[in-house]
Amino acid sequence: MMGWSIMINLIGVILIYLYIPPDNSGLPKFITQVAILGVFNVIAIVTSSTRLIDAVYDPLIAQFSDSSKNPKGRRIPLMKLAIIPSLIFCCLVFYPLRDEECTLNIVWLVFMLIGFYVSSTTYIIPYNALLPELAPTSEDKVRLATWQSVGYVFGIGIASNAFNLTEVMQHSFGVDSKIHALQITIFLFAVLAAIFMLITVLTIDEKKYCTSVPSSVPLKQALIQTLSNKNFLFFIVADFSYFISITLITSGLMFFVKVLLQLPESIGNKLMITMVLVSFIFYPVTNWAAKKVGKKKIVIGSLILLSCIFLGIFMLGKFAVNAEVQIFSLIALAAIPLASLNILPVAILAEVIEKDSRETKQNKEAIYFAVRYFFVKISQTVGIALFSMSLLYGKDVGNDLGIRLNGILGFVLCLLAAIIFTKFKENKTI
Repeated sequence: MMGWSIMINLIGVILIYLYIPPDNSGLPKFITQVAILGVFNVIAIVTSSTRLIDAVYDPLIAQFSDSSKNPKGRRIPLMKLAIIPSLIFCCLVFYPLRDEECTLNIVWLVFMLIGFYVSSTTYIIPYNALLPELAPTSEDKVRLATWQSVGYVFGIGIASNAFNLTEVMQHSFGVDSKIHALQITIFLFAVLAAIFMLITVLTIDEKKYCTSVPSSVPLKQALIQTLSNKNFLFFIVADFSYFISITLITSGLMFFVKVLLQLPESIGNKLMITMVLVSFIFYPVTNWAAKKVGKKKIVIGSLILLSCIFLGIFMLGKFAVNAEVQIFSLIALAAIPLASLNILPVAILAEVIEKDSRETKQNKEAIYFAVRYFFVKISQTVGIALFSMSLLYGKDVGNDLGIRLNGILGFVLCLLAAIIFTKFKENKTI
């Protein structure tokens, strides 16, 4: 989890900041910043189109994994094949061919993003499909989801140190160009991520710990069965709204820091350390509360709390309060609902899948996770597009309305997700 989390968050945190940099970032411009039809910018179109291609690929790799008869397992062999391509494409996304605005850089970015998303999906979908197989009981699922969340949060923390290591490269190793220092940093982090991904495939004995059999359901029928699960649909729609809002945060973090608060980019790692520490404090609280009052109530409460926190983004830099106090307070508060929202949805989905497997006598774990991640990727596509387009209304110091609007969007989306999730019927058997 920590491995692919590093790669995904390198893309999520740095991509838009690199290709639509604010004026005070010290980074060159590699693609045109001109709005198309007055609404869309190139990065929004590029990220949206490549994510859509990736989303279509999800059910294909899921069906291939579910029906695989590989003697070494249905999941691990695919994951192993995806590691090196993920590493290569993750790095190349941040290596435009020319140090200037040009069409060639746009074309290059499109193909590198497609390569990264397809290769990383080949790892992530089978990886997530292992959860219902490795954790037989509801309590086991929550416990495993907790440790997965720990890995994911650590991955975010490592990725957030990119600009710190970039500064070290410039000041201690004599790398003159900021963009070259950043590229070296991304390469080092991507290699570290690949090592973590390799550790996972080498240490999990799928044939020993997983007893499932290949699914014989054709892709079309499997998708129809999955999407006809009404409870699953409520989960997906709420999940969709939530992930749009989270994408707004990850895409905008550097803008919040550098533009709204005029703080150095290197503060990002301190923010992530704060988020990790606060989240860890609330992990055991989440596990305890889930047993006492149920996962559904915790998720709804967390979404409502997160929606209120989003309003704080709109107000950043507006108060006569130290800028660091503002951003650290916001991050610490956000870590509280994120602790449960990183753990419980995965455990809830695993229970939905387990129930379906018992009723249909078919193992469609990867299909369920593929459909979930199809909508996650669509939501991330929408989130990136919304954030990118909002920057047309201001992305620089003194002209920052576009950045602030994301706070309002996040508030509405999280509140909507909470309302929708009230329709979900929780499995009462623990």
